[in-house]
Amino acid sequence: MVVPDLFSSLGTATALTIAIGSLLCVGVAFCYSELGTLIPSAGGEYAMVSTMAGRLAGWLVFVLSLLVVMIVPPVIAMGTADYLAPVVHLDPSYAGAGVMICATLAGLLDLRANAWITGIFLVLEVVAAGVVAVLGFAHAERGAGSLVDLSVAGSGPGGVDAVTAMLIVSGLAIALFVTQGFSTAVYLSEELENPRRNVARTVLATLGISAVIILVPVIAITMGAESLTALTEGDISAMVTAWSNSAVGTFVSLCVALAIINAGIVMVIQNSRVLFASARDKAWPTPVNKALSKLGASGAPWIATLLVGVPGALLCFVNLDTLYGVTGVSVTGMYLLVAVAALLARRGSHGHAAAWRMPLWPAVPVVLIAVLAYVLSRQETEYLVWTGGIVLVATLYWALYLRPRRDTRWLVSVPEDGQGA
Repeated sequence: MVVPDLFSSLGTATALTIAIGSLLCVGVAFCYSELGTLIPSAGGEYAMVSTMAGRLAGWLVFVLSLLVVMIVPPVIAMGTADYLAPVVHLDPSYAGAGVMICATLAGLLDLRANAWITGIFLVLEVVAAGVVAVLGFAHAERGAGSLVDLSVAGSGPGGVDAVTAMLIVSGLAIALFVTQGFSTAVYLSEELENPRRNVARTVLATLGISAVIILVPVIAITMGAESLTALTEGDISAMVTAWSNSAVGTFVSLCVALAIINAGIVMVIQNSRVLFASARDKAWPTPVNKALSKLGASGAPWIATLLVGVPGALLCFVNLDTLYGVTGVSVTGMYLLVAVAALLARRGSHGHAAAWRMPLWPAVPVVLIAVLAYVLSRQETEYLVWTGGIVLVATLYWALYLRPRRDTRWLVSVPEDGQGA
């Protein structure tokens, strides 16, 4: 869903941009791994940042994560219609809403059942990625040098425009989002066995695997697209059909559609845990906290799951570019604050607590803070204003409701090992 959008703006620079984003995510993954094993909470980023950098910083991270929670699933879900087109033509908004409803229903099941569902879908996704990679390399129209020959179809000489360094920096916000799922393990830390060991292992392994599964087909597509115009259009299904036949193109398209549904299920599961944890930590008025804390027979927080899925279905009818832009800014800002928390993670008693420890500390979080702040500064003003306005409203909520009730509200807790949700 995301990569074709990058092809349209970055052309042959897409693989390079994703590679740079993945490299930055290694540092981010180090931060998540250390903080996630030090503070194993379903609250994820906000629990980590609140503990290390204070309750206001944690609240702002929660708001940014809530934006990602609500926006990312429908952004991805709306892409389903494009990949179902070989079989049935659907309106993207209605198809996305349908995917969100299905993902919500799946999210109400127990975690082990969902592990089987998403695991089976994942196998098909990887097979499809492998097919695209093999076909792309087998029909290469240009050499490996094209990966650093940074150009995109446009109005310049010969119909080609150069991709500038600033365009790549701007595209990094979306490139960071491409592999964003590696952070999911910290949300499930209360439900994983031996979280202080397995969270770091899962975070780092997921990033490594996803970077390979994404980058290899992107490189193959870049080299195999019959023209720069075809690459910029980003119609992967059409390219696969041209390299093989309509049956293979349809198979790959359906596998991508399954991947989107899979991502929707995983994100609904992940995001409902964030809302559940916020209620447990008393972020809201008492009736809301009680509702969000309710667990169903499967052990899933069912009201929190519905509050993620149903509004997500409605967001499928909002302008996609706006959702993309706000998501990119939110993810970058969230990673920035997590890096700040990681820089503070070895103060006092935390420095001696049992946890996975990142190499090259404090250089990794310091470099991340500088780079992510610069990436934020290069985003479009419209998206910065939208995100900043939401953060401002959240800050007012903190100042007028949470802070005056500091003894009874926003009491961020970290369950003891074995006392999960």
